Amino acid sequence: MSRFAQALSMSEFVVTSELIPPKGVDLEPLFEKAEALNQVVTAFNLTESHTAKMSMDPVAVGHLLLDRGVEPIVQMTSRDKNRIAIQASILGAAALGISNIVIMGGDSPKNGDHPEAKGVFDLYSSQMLDAASALNGGADYMGNPLKGAPAMNIGAVVNPGASDPSAEIENLHRKIEAGAGFFQSQAVYDVDALASFLHKADTDAVILAGIIPIKSVRMARFMNDKVPGINIPEALIAEIEAAGDNPDRLVETSIDIAARIIRQIRPLVKGVHIMAIGWEDKIPAIIQRAMD
Repeated sequence: MSRFAQALSMSEFVVTSELIPPKGVDLEPLFEKAEALNQVVTAFNLTESHTAKMSMDPVAVGHLLLDRGVEPIVQMTSRDKNRIAIQASILGAAALGISNIVIMGGDSPKNGDHPEAKGVFDLYSSQMLDAASALNGGADYMGNPLKGAPAMNIGAVVNPGASDPSAEIENLHRKIEAGAGFFQSQAVYDVDALASFLHKADTDAVILAGIIPIKSVRMARFMNDKVPGINIPEALIAEIEAAGDNPDRLVETSIDIAARIIRQIRPLVKGVHIMAIGWEDKIPAIIQRAMD
């Protein structure tokens, strides 16, 4: 059992974060971030060509992080791989010592840096989970036996702020049935909305609520307009706006908001997934204030 899986099975409040593999082979900045946060973050998601922008394979990065005592969670998307390649990647990750994966569809290539690339999307997320669970059970997606089975800790994603909560809850339960052992959510800003979603979902699923620090009013407005499932209340935007042009005050306000949200959702979820988007150095302060 991986360290991350052990943490999920215990009573502790779990913190995961996100690292974006480089567009190139220089891994030193990523290693520095991981090692600086390793005492406050349980495990790190490694994105797979984040926002459809080509980058190093996360399986390779995950293997190198393990050598440094850092626990990786490798993202697996259906955007670039068919069912054969997805299963091959999972087996390859297992052979390299990686025990945690999180499965999702992935962003459309048309929004990335290779807009003419053809999206694959051979399997839905629930079908990818079926395939990963089959591998854990000793067979491939078609039922053919394996010579040695992996023991993956399999995760998925959920969007508590989805425009159709009933459909999202149905999808959540479908993913649980397909073998998802934990979920990382879209960013949460409205605690009451999260509580309502979880009440309606009526599940004991292990959920890590997404946290994205608000860097500016412009960022908040953009996410409200463009990112499905995100709803930043006007009261929070007003707090950011009140910081004015003072960068130090803005950072402090953003940290306070993120920490406050974490304190409020602690009774509702198993932990948080912090997507700092360049503010990784602010994560320790966020966690410290949230736990005070």
